[in-house]
Amino acid sequence: MSRNISPILPGATLGMLGGGQLGRMFSVAAARLGYKVIVFAPESESPAGEVSYKHICAPYEDEERLLKFAREVAVISLEFENIPVATLERVSELAPVRPGPNVLKVSQHRIKEKSSLQAAGFLVTPFLPVEPDTDLNDIARELGLPLVLKTVQFGYDGKGQQIVRSLDQLQTARQTLGHGLLIAEKMIDFRAEVSILVARNPSGETVVYPLVENEHRHHILDVTRCPVSSELLSLDKPAQQIALGVAETLQLEGLLCIEFFVAGDQLMINEIAPRPHNSGHWTIEGCVTSQFEQQVRAICNLPLGSTELIGPCAMVNILGDLWGDGLPDWKLPMQQARTYLHLYGKSKAVPGRKMGHVTQLADCSQQASDNLRILRESMKG
Repeated sequence: MSRNISPILPGATLGMLGGGQLGRMFSVAAARLGYKVIVFAPESESPAGEVSYKHICAPYEDEERLLKFAREVAVISLEFENIPVATLERVSELAPVRPGPNVLKVSQHRIKEKSSLQAAGFLVTPFLPVEPDTDLNDIARELGLPLVLKTVQFGYDGKGQQIVRSLDQLQTARQTLGHGLLIAEKMIDFRAEVSILVARNPSGETVVYPLVENEHRHHILDVTRCPVSSELLSLDKPAQQIALGVAETLQLEGLLCIEFFVAGDQLMINEIAPRPHNSGHWTIEGCVTSQFEQQVRAICNLPLGSTELIGPCAMVNILGDLWGDGLPDWKLPMQQARTYLHLYGKSKAVPGRKMGHVTQLADCSQQASDNLRILRESMKG
């Protein structure tokens, strides 16, 4: 269903809830198109605040500052989904919020997310809710062991979840994760992890990016390759159709990433994120339109940009572990052709913390990822 909504043209001021690196790269893309960005985030020093027109530093529950923020902007978006829904509902009284509170209600609650997608006919990882009085024997019997026990909210990069291989571990994990509502998910014997980006504007125009292949280390994304390996190429079109269907089902206004497990020849939805995604950073150099420019276009109801691949590429994350006993050697990526260093301006390097990424274009995506792994190791401080 399309709607006749006027575009928000360059020169306007855009609002961003959240001050992390996704907001930073959004602000850079918006500025290049002639927009100003006001970031609202509780951190006094934030990656997005460093490069934005203005940074309002206040808790998401500060109603007075929130309403002042909403009055200054033409549209509001978000850079991570763990923002209180009440915050989005309040600011939406004064400015459009894209994606809106209804999408956030689904995506920030794992049971609602999986239930909604399953009800719409999409294949998701098998799951069961775990109430405080749920018999864990029933969970183990129905899903099998091992399984993954997770909190229903506020989990990312492996936080808020535990793999359990026995009933004793399941009981311990429930105590560790808290006595509230949890979700148990079947452990999938997957042959690959892939993801895809889809954008939709309020007029109903939709575009999808090529499918990408991801590898994780310690539950944190390590490498993304585009295009996917030859044995996965046949899944690109089915993944695009699923992405279009999910965007339409949610009535998305903005950008959304879908993460899949490839089980046999099936694409099984693991998670969705209604924002730019770590596995989409390659689009800055590897695609005609980056995911961040696409987010700007989508929330402003502008024509969506081309998602054509410029060339095979890969991206590796730079975590705080790379610092070791000193600064990484930043000159090394700068000395290599078609290699692009992105640092997020974070002052403190902590193991496991995302500090930046490097993208490389090459003759094939596997070659690019192999090159980047060697390069990253040689950069270590």
